[in-house]
Amino acid sequence: MSDELKPRCDWGFTPGEVWHNQRMLAYHDERWCKSEHRDNELFAMLILEGMQAGVSWLLILNKEEAFREAFDGFDPVIVAAYTPEKVEALMLNKGIIRNRRKIEATITNAHAFLEVQAEFGSFDRYIWSFTDGQTIDHRLKSALDMPAKDELSERVSRDLKRRGFKFVGPTIVYSYLQGIGVINDHTIDCAYR
Repeated sequence: MSDELKPRCDWGFTPGEVWHNQRMLAYHDERWCKSEHRDNELFAMLILEGMQAGVSWLLILNKEEAFREAFDGFDPVIVAAYTPEKVEALMLNKGIIRNRRKIEATITNAHAFLEVQAEFGSFDRYIWSFTDGQTIDHRLKSALDMPAKDELSERVSRDLKRRGFKFVGPTIVYSYLQGIGVINDHTIDCAYR
């Protein structure tokens, strides 16, 4: 069966239809709800999810390459050292979302991320500790059954905020946990579970 005909989560597309955006298609098929353990990618996804606040995930995916380039590959050590001049340069970058609060939060989050790494040995060890290293599979029948947040995302959000992270409310954190595979919300009929 061709990839085009494989069943996917019912995100508003009819079975067999090529999804309207190749980036969204690739994200769904190859990254969403797949276990991620590389610290730099865990940082990247945390920042991208925070950047999504108030905009669509499709917009973030369409700008992802520009974000990765503008933010030095989301290396938290480099981002933590950003100066006010770098912030001003980012504010002029038309390839990214030019929201000063979000850009400054990226720097704040890099500092907090490095502190978590120092405390736990890796951010991976920290974030996966909330589920004892296990993926939570909600075995959804329909995307309509998917919550915007849950008890886990509320608990993780509280802890991240306590550690100084910004743009980590429970809804953003729920999406983050999906994005890094801590939560699997692929529908039970999806070929990409």
